[in-house]
Amino acid sequence: IERLADEERRSDAADTARRELVAAISHDLRTPMTALRLMVDAIEDGLVDEQTLDRYLATVRTHVAALGSMVDDLFELSRLEAGDLEWSLHQVALTELVDETVAAMQVEAEAKGVSVAAELPPLPALARADAEKLQRVLFNLIQNAIRHTPADGSVTVRAQPAGDCVEVEVADTGLGIAPDERERVFDPFARGDAARPLGGAGLGLAISRAIVEAHGGRIWLADSEIGTRVRFVIPT
Repeated sequence: IERLADEERRSDAADTARRELVAAISHDLRTPMTALRLMVDAIEDGLVDEQTLDRYLATVRTHVAALGSMVDDLFELSRLEAGDLEWSLHQVALTELVDETVAAMQVEAEAKGVSVAAELPPLPALARADAEKLQRVLFNLIQNAIRHTPADGSVTVRAQPAGDCVEVEVADTGLGIAPDERERVFDPFARGDAARPLGGAGLGLAISRAIVEAHGGRIWLADSEIGTRVRFVIPT
């Protein structure tokens, strides 16, 4: 009886998670689709002048790119969770990868008025990984940190050996994550209300977790008095 009750609870939890995921996807698709439909209707009805048409086309291009990115992320997440992986694992100098990624994010950070810096040990920290996928994790975490850090704030990326692993931390001086959201922050489409106007489909952290776990590592939220600190470890 206890086993059956436990199985029923797991089934109910899975059904609830599935409904929430479908609702989240529907919400994130409805907004751009509604905007696209209204703009196309206005163009077809000849209600826009040439200047407005150029602005509409730019907006349509932005929405289409966002929708395409969401579909790509959903497809990648489904492959990761199904274990459908074709990766090439090598010894990767994770410290060099962090330094390269931080440099690539400088333009976006400067546009937001946020400083991004790397604090790295003098010797390279090596990990057995797919460099491209691991850089995707770094991009996701740093971009998320920049997005949720106000102007004049900072994002710091650290990497150091930790036993038979390499530990990476992305810390920001933003508003942090509410206690009631910490448990589900790595779930697909999990975003606080305050995050919605800032963009993103809420898949970055879910994809990051799937990539890290596929490498045999783990990712978590570390305690922080200021902002948010996301850490992950990858076996060497």
